[in-house]
Amino acid sequence: MGLIDYLTTKKAATPKVEDAPKFEMTENEEGKEKCTMPELVFEMLNGSTKIHLNHLKVSGVGSYAAHKAMSKFYDGVKDQADRLAESYQGVTGKLMDYPKSCEFPEMKTAEDCVAYLDKLHMKVCDVQCECEYSEIINDLDGVKTLINTTKYKLLFLS
Repeated sequence: MGLIDYLTTKKAATPKVEDAPKFEMTENEEGKEKCTMPELVFEMLNGSTKIHLNHLKVSGVGSYAAHKAMSKFYDGVKDQADRLAESYQGVTGKLMDYPKSCEFPEMKTAEDCVAYLDKLHMKVCDVQCECEYSEIINDLDGVKTLINTTKYKLLFLS
């Protein structure tokens, strides 16, 4: 089967709204609840503020590199959260209900930021594992790339 044939088959088509997976809380391997798409978008938007506040507090050796890395992250993650929410709501034909509150840990160092980014990466993976839409999976890969490049800059460019 050629690429054109594959792309025109039912398997490659975007699923119908009624076939959309339900992103309800389930348990992962460690027995913790998995992150849902609305929770992830909400966390990404709040993550921008969390990292921005840390960006304003970081000081000492390597702080300029950390400052710049965090700046790239908080600018980029807002746009990615918006794009992800719009795309997901478009493909499912449903608006998401977002959480009403979030944890707001205080981060004072680049290491605190890396720990937060590790947790965010796990949330992205949770949602990605449950998602059946290739375009959303690709968007989530972009979020993970932003997280990983930020971690690289924080860990190695100080």
